[in-house]
Amino acid sequence: MPVELLPALNALPGLVILVDVDGRIAFASAAVIPYNLVGRERVRSSRLRRLITDVRESGQPQQMSYDRARVEGAERDEFRVHAAPLPEQHVLLTLEDVSEERRLDKVRRDFVANVSHELKTPVSALSLLAEAVQEASDDPDAVRHFTERMKVEAQRLATLVNDLLDLSMLQGEGLKAVDPIAITDITTAVIDAVHLLAYSRGITIEANVDESIVVFGEKSQLVMALRNLMTNAVGYSPEHSTIELIAAHNGEVVEISVRDHGEGIPEAEQPRIFERFYRVDPARSRATGGTGLGLAIVKHVCENHGGDCTVISAAGEGAMFTMRLPAFVDPSVLVDTLDDDDLIAEADIPALTNRLEEEPSA
Repeated sequence: MPVELLPALNALPGLVILVDVDGRIAFASAAVIPYNLVGRERVRSSRLRRLITDVRESGQPQQMSYDRARVEGAERDEFRVHAAPLPEQHVLLTLEDVSEERRLDKVRRDFVANVSHELKTPVSALSLLAEAVQEASDDPDAVRHFTERMKVEAQRLATLVNDLLDLSMLQGEGLKAVDPIAITDITTAVIDAVHLLAYSRGITIEANVDESIVVFGEKSQLVMALRNLMTNAVGYSPEHSTIELIAAHNGEVVEISVRDHGEGIPEAEQPRIFERFYRVDPARSRATGGTGLGLAIVKHVCENHGGDCTVISAAGEGAMFTMRLPAFVDPSVLVDTLDDDDLIAEADIPALTNRLEEEPSA
């Protein structure tokens, strides 16, 4: 292979493999190696080798979809493969990893299916209740009963739509108004918002908040996330129990934790609880008015602020959710520092000194 081709091959996007007339690898980009696509001299995949042969014999470029697991039982990588003939019967393969693209497509399809399913329940209930009201028009007590149920379903539908709008906003717009925010501004607003719900179930909220904490972000998003955690805690706690709200520094991180003493979350379920519409107990979640989007909203708010959300729980022992956010640092007290790349090597000092002496002063 001509040496002058190397810069061009290295500049091609994706994974690049050049195969010579004997089927040996003349060039493979460094990005190919982790995918285990090539051996010492040849392409490992028999499907890719057949594609190379077809292109060499036909003299025409071809493309195909291709997937394989790097090791047995592992998740399969998916590629979009282009093969083109070159002079001297060389064949150039370029592979584009589309695994993430396909995963996102699946997420979108699942999301649409889940939304349709979640909307179908309250809409169907409202339709049936409306028919029941018509049939019971001569019975005032039945009408009152059915209209109360209609209000509940309409509220559930409104809550679902609002949560969908909130999640869409969080995923699409990021942060709009970023300011230093006292942690007490957030916790006070949230406690006020959930106070009546907690009071109706005899639940006590114990707040242990470091009032010196300041975070940098968008107040409305942070209030939304913490309110979701607190509402979940109230909904899943036994009556006359206690919920703890804790905010403290942990190094350069602010940790805002909500701890309940409810049924807890089985360990096997914990990796999925931040997924949209995922519910550990669907019947219990619907009974408490949950949409299955609350924790997904919390996750996105934390990510928008450069943090994350964690959970510690065990079945029967309650749960503690913690929002971990970067602490606000006053820029006026920051001191500029040098990275290693900014430092002048000792061997370069004489040359730099001579250059400065030779250059005329301004």
